[in-house]
Amino acid sequence: MADIISSPLVEIALTVLDERWSKALPEGEAVVRRAAAAALEKTALPKGPAELSLALTDDEAMRKLNRDYCDMDVPTNVLSFEGDTIQNNKNGSPTMLGDVVIAFETTFSEARAQGKTLSDHLSHLVVHGVLHLMGYDHIDNPAANEMEALERDILVQLGIADPYESGMQTFVSEEKI
Repeated sequence: MADIISSPLVEIALTVLDERWSKALPEGEAVVRRAAAAALEKTALPKGPAELSLALTDDEAMRKLNRDYCDMDVPTNVLSFEGDTIQNNKNGSPTMLGDVVIAFETTFSEARAQGKTLSDHLSHLVVHGVLHLMGYDHIDNPAANEMEALERDILVQLGIADPYESGMQTFVSEEKI
């Protein structure tokens, strides 16, 4: 199921490719929209219209993406695929910021293991993925510190505890995997 959300600055396309997302987190689409919008508000957006794609999928699809694009034949929680270079899109069409893909089983298991709600962990992964698309990274300590500080700031704005401190929340979900 694909859902298009528009804002004055960014059109966000959300596709749910694994039904377990909807069963485990009925408000998941709203969670994703809210987290993506919050991350975008804290970054330097391109002038003019832009697009962002988010997909909620499963571990098998994520494993294939991780294998094909990152040479790692294992699933992961979130992958970001950059779109247009913001400065190079001058033809008047919307700037494609990129794609953020999140895997259900890995995200669900991590939330449970870390004592977090699925909603809060999903929010963190969306924020993390969107920040990657906007040029943030964690390849060295200074970059990681900058990205994590921005993540914390955005998540606090969303009412979510610091994701880098364990034991802050209780995992809640009706879905059993």
